[in-house]
Amino acid sequence: MKFFIDTANLAQIKEAQELGVLDGVTTNPSLMAKEGITGRNNILKHYVDICNIVDGDVSAEVISTDLKGMIKEGEELAELHEQIVVKVPMIKDGIKAIKYFTDKGIRTNCTLVFSCGQALLAAKAGAAYVSPFIGRLDDISTDGLNLISEIRHIYDNYEFETQILAASVRHTMHVIDCAKIGADVMTGPLSAIEGLLKHPLTDSGLAKFLEDYQKGN
Repeated sequence: MKFFIDTANLAQIKEAQELGVLDGVTTNPSLMAKEGITGRNNILKHYVDICNIVDGDVSAEVISTDLKGMIKEGEELAELHEQIVVKVPMIKDGIKAIKYFTDKGIRTNCTLVFSCGQALLAAKAGAAYVSPFIGRLDDISTDGLNLISEIRHIYDNYEFETQILAASVRHTMHVIDCAKIGADVMTGPLSAIEGLLKHPLTDSGLAKFLEDYQKGN
């Protein structure tokens, strides 16, 4: 499973990259604003800065909700860097845009997916990634992980090449569960990735090793 980090914070992206397990980055206008990145030119520059840190795909989101606007923005984003994947919302014009970009050889990430039907449409249109938001489904007492499992089943039935990118990952167990049910990618905060490092027996075992070493040296 690929590990993406969901942030616009360059320090966190660098930390994840240095860990040696980072495969890409997802971000959005909300995350940009959180880091104080505003204005079209500054946002575009920030996308390039992210691409210069990581080796993998970087999802860059369009703001427009009409087909013409999404095409214009998406083509501009795709020209920034070869690692850019254009993130397009799951709406009617978004599916049209994904098909357009697919035909042009521009990779896309269909975002804000909350049902199997939406994921099926995105795959049919040729999206490189589909992003089901599992955390947001959990927030409304709906099983986000079950959606991942159902999309996996449908994609395997028809050998779709679209990768399932589990988005809105909130914590480390989300990562583990997504790996168990076959998500191709997870994207979440650095804390969710670093949480995989932790186990009390590792800590106590290391402390014991060091204690014994000190006794003999």
